[in-house]
Amino acid sequence: MRILPAVAPVAPIAALVAATMLSAAAQTPAAKAPPMVIVDEKTVTRDEPPPHGAIGMSTAYRISDAAPGRAMEFRKRTLHVGAEIGLHVIDHDEVYYVLEGEGAVTSDGKAQKIGPGVAAYLYSGANVGIKQLGAKPLTIIIAYPLKERTK
Repeated sequence: MRILPAVAPVAPIAALVAATMLSAAAQTPAAKAPPMVIVDEKTVTRDEPPPHGAIGMSTAYRISDAAPGRAMEFRKRTLHVGAEIGLHVIDHDEVYYVLEGEGAVTSDGKAQKIGPGVAAYLYSGANVGIKQLGAKPLTIIIAYPLKERTK
């Protein structure tokens, strides 16, 4: 039977790694992030036809438009009765999250009913859309990354 040499205790090694990281961090200035942006949806609300076909009417809450230098879109939209965001091919992943109402989301020809608390994760390259169903408006959050930061 061969006996292996003892290894250094873990605690001193962890302390050495932590000290090295702290030393490096102290020498490298961190990039300064812009200040946070607080947006009250009442200040960014407008009624307009939904995008990608202008089918019916909607209320758009263009929340992320108020954030300069952003790298993503984050919007709330209420599709009025009979309205829909028409089919369109996306070049990024996108999420539709239902806050209120009922709808049907379509991705590459497959439709699925969705309601409050349900998210649809849609993949880049898919042909997607969503329509309001039933007697009540459909309110969703839409989020997706931008190709580059806004100015």
